[in-house]
This record gives sequence, C-alpha cells and structure tokens, in this order.
Amino acid sequence: MSSAEPPVLPPSSPHRGDRPAATSEPPSSVVVVGGGLAGAQTVGALRRRGYTGRVTLLGAEGVPPYDRPPLSKELLSRPSPAWLAEDLGVDVEALADEVRLADPAVRLERRSAPEGDAWVVTTRSGERQAAAAVVLAVGSTPVRPVGWEHARLLHTARDAEDLRGALRPGLRLVIVGAGWIGAELAGVATGGGARVTVLEAAPTPLRRQLGPGVGAHLAPWYAAVGAELVTGAAVAEVRPDGIRLADGRELPADLVLAAVGSRPATDWLDGAVPRDVRGSVPVDATGAVRGLDGLWAVGDCATREHPVLGAVPGGHWSAALHDPDATVAAMLGDEDTGPAHAPYVFSQQLGHDLALFGVPDEADDVLFRGDPSGGATGHEGWAAFYLAPGSRVGTTPDGRVAEVRAVLLVDSPRDVGPVRKAMNRTGRLRVHLDVALDPTRRLRDALA
Repeated sequence: MSSAEPPVLPPSSPHRGDRPAATSEPPSSVVVVGGGLAGAQTVGALRRRGYTGRVTLLGAEGVPPYDRPPLSKELLSRPSPAWLAEDLGVDVEALADEVRLADPAVRLERRSAPEGDAWVVTTRSGERQAAAAVVLAVGSTPVRPVGWEHARLLHTARDAEDLRGALRPGLRLVIVGAGWIGAELAGVATGGGARVTVLEAAPTPLRRQLGPGVGAHLAPWYAAVGAELVTGAAVAEVRPDGIRLADGRELPADLVLAAVGSRPATDWLDGAVPRDVRGSVPVDATGAVRGLDGLWAVGDCATREHPVLGAVPGGHWSAALHDPDATVAAMLGDEDTGPAHAPYVFSQQLGHDLALFGVPDEADDVLFRGDPSGGATGHEGWAAFYLAPGSRVGTTPDGRVAEVRAVLLVDSPRDVGPVRKAMNRTGRLRVHLDVALDPTRRLRDALA
C-alpha cells in the first residue's frame, strides 16, 4: 500500500451470518468483472482458498489493477500508479486463467437451463464469457453533470497523469466539490503552487459524509494552506475559461475539475440485476445477490448488509480490500468465522489526516474530544463521536457509557489502531464518555 495509507492488514473474512448453505462443490468457473482493488482481491482470495477452477478477469482501463487513493493523495509525489501486484502481492496475470484488461463487460445474461454454466458475460469486443459464477467488482464512475464537458475528472491513472502534467505554479484551478477528492486535491495543488478555488454547493465541506457540525470545523483548513473555499455556490455553467455561478458571479480558470461524487458503474446491468436508486447492487452479508444464484457483488458497486449497521453503501476502501474474501468463502462453502469489519475511510487533506469509522448520519448527535476549532494551522488532534438521535446513555460505576455508530479521528494516528480494532469486533462501539471526551486521558481506555 502507498505511504499515504495506513499499513494494509492481510485480507480477513469480514462477515458472518446471513450466508447461504455450503454448496456440494465449488463453481466450475468464475468471471470477475472489474479490474480494480475489489476485483484483484477476489481473484487473490479464490486462489488463496484453493480454488482450482477457471478464473477470468475483465477490466476496462487497459492496465493492471492499482490502488486509487494515491491518485489524489499523492498526485505530485507518486508519478506512477500504486500497482497491486507490488503493494499487495496480488498479480492477477499469474493467478487468473484469462485476463482481459481492456475489454469491459457490456451485458449480463442469466441462462434458464438448470444444467451447465448459469451466466454469460458479453464484453465490448463481442466476446461471450460463460461462467458458473460471476462476481461484479465494477467499482464506480465519477459524476459529470450535463453541460460540464469542459471540466476534467480525477478517477483513473490516465486522469492523474493528465492532471499532473497540467498543474504548474500560478495555474488558476477551480475545483467543484469540497468532498474527499476535492479537499485532497486542493491541498496537493496549492502545495504545487497553483491558485486554487474550491466551490461547494452545501454550506460546509463534507456535509454529506461528516454532517454539518463537523464539516464546519474543516472550512478554515482551506485558507490555512492558501486555497479559497466558497460554500453555497451553485454552478450554472462550466466553460473552457472558467465558471459562471447561479448568482451571476464569474470565476476565471485555466482548469476546472469536477469532484462532485461518483455512482456505481452498473448502468450496463439494466434489466438483468436489481439495483437501488443510487445504482448500487443490494447484496447480503456475504456479497450474494438475493434470488440470483451464482451472482455476487463486492466493493463500490454493492450495498452490503452488515450484521449491526444494516445496509452499508459501497465506496469504502476497506470494503474493496476485505469483503472479497468473505464473498469467496461463501461461494466455495468455506467456514467463515471472521468478525464484521466497520466501514473505514482514510483521507489526507489540507495538512491533516482523517480516519472515519462507521457510517455517520446528518441527524446524529455529535460529541467532540479535544478542540476541533483550534486546529486550522496546528495539528492538535481531536475526535468526533456520532450517536443516533435518542441514543441511550447508560451509567455504570465507571461513569457514562454510550454506543456510537461512527467515529472521526483527526490528526490522531495513535488512536486509529485501537478504534479500528474495537469497532471491528461488532461494527458499533461502546465508549465510556467521561474518558473519551477528556483529551488528557488515553482514548483506548474509553473503549468498552
């Protein structure tokens, strides 16, 4: 894994419960659709668990699997992709029987005959791949609103190469979106000498991901690194030379980059596989698509049932890393006794490190450890604990105890490991509040 990420743990079997009964024999062949982290981990898990059947991997970008987080976090410091064969030791060319890295799937059909292979995947070249089982690991695709053809994107290694070549001191860069990618790029680009303006339609950065109260504390970070943040900014038009806002303001730019989110890359599954309003494929705790035997989905394209947190949308780096092993275990009928890992996001942005565990909601009550308003220029660590509205706070001889469903750690590297381990036990964390909210005491001592 890249230096921008915490050390990669060996893939575990993350989910238990809600699994189909063990089959009498494994599928005779598997097609893995998607050449990213989730797809590579699926191929690796199949061979690691002793599967000897035929494995085919279909990709879209024409390059071997690589890790995406460094594309933004290390845009200027890492000129080549973080190849998974090097970082994780997963060489799909050596593990799979057939690898087609530039021939993405365009159609999925289910055979009605009870015998033989149950699925047929048609690729862009017209190749038809029959398989007893299919694993959808197609990831996501960035959102580019209609009329924004002059805005660039950052999603692929090619996008990163193009953007890296364009950045220069004095470049007027307008980034639309103050989410994870927008914030990371703003810090990297200002560090490279660009003049950066970030436009955010919401009142605060990362409102959807972290809630308005927490997001407001991140706003001063932009000015601290020399970037301008404009919130409540609705974009009316993207032109080659800049942006016009809905209120009539004009922002000249040499380069505009859209960072307004992504959607599961599942449009090609219309009529073949049930999807939710986001386009995500709902699956059970093992990754199986209910009612469609032999079909599985992992990573960004799946909304997976968690035994405690309920339906967890894809998009978490930890899901692409860990979930494929549990899916393969279920597919092969192996015993799966691993704990349920909590969703995890890691971000380096504007001079700060963020680690988010769990799934916050905008309506959550938030309790802070440390002073989140005092770290715009310094690196005083702080944390936010998310409690569902009306959550019960109990009293024990050791003080108040509450269950939290998400934790955000900011500039607190020593707390990442203990919180991750504690949340991974059940997916939800019980904390002794009097200890957790006192920054003079160790956070690990507050984890019940």
